Amino acid sequence: MVIFVLMPLGVSAQQRDVYSWVDDEGVTHYGDSIPPEYADKPKSVINEQGVKVGQLEGKKSAEEIQALQVAEELRQQQELQRRADMALLATYVNVNEIEMHRDRRVELFQAQARVTELYLRNLRRRLDQLKGEAGRYKPYSSDPNAKMVDPGLIKEIKDTEGAITRHIGNLKRYQSQEQKIKERFEGDIDRFMALKGLTSVQAQAVPE
Repeated sequence: MVIFVLMPLGVSAQQRDVYSWVDDEGVTHYGDSIPPEYADKPKSVINEQGVKVGQLEGKKSAEEIQALQVAEELRQQQELQRRADMALLATYVNVNEIEMHRDRRVELFQAQARVTELYLRNLRRRLDQLKGEAGRYKPYSSDPNAKMVDPGLIKEIKDTEGAITRHIGNLKRYQSQEQKIKERFEGDIDRFMALKGLTSVQAQAVPE
């Protein structure tokens, strides 16, 4: 059932918005003001010819708000993927170029790892020497006539052990970064092939 509220079409009426809304019984109402109990419900804006010219959303439920948030997050993810795809296609001509770029990045981490491993070998060798020297002094020596170890020697041992710990951490980080780079580029290759519609055989073909 629809209930119409007739209003005089004077100047003051023409200057005011007219709204329509539906009550809890499904009845449509019209008026230039909305009762407080319907303020949170959806409503339409009607012009003086009775034509709908606008829509005012009502208060959203928690479920509706969550659904909108999920939809917005999905939209943002899709936009990020679209931009990433455009950058991928603009950067590389074929899969061989992606693999070459990957190999250069991997080589950087491998070179850092090799240098770090060399440092570690030298540090461990130095630590063995320091501990061997400290073994001639108390409290490490069993000789009752041995002198007390020099505090400077103890400090150097601790500093060397700390340096070894740091370099072990660096080595693990380089190895982890190398693995992440490989995984990222593998993802880029798979995505590039999908965007280009390439098979594995076509992807490995060297362009003339």
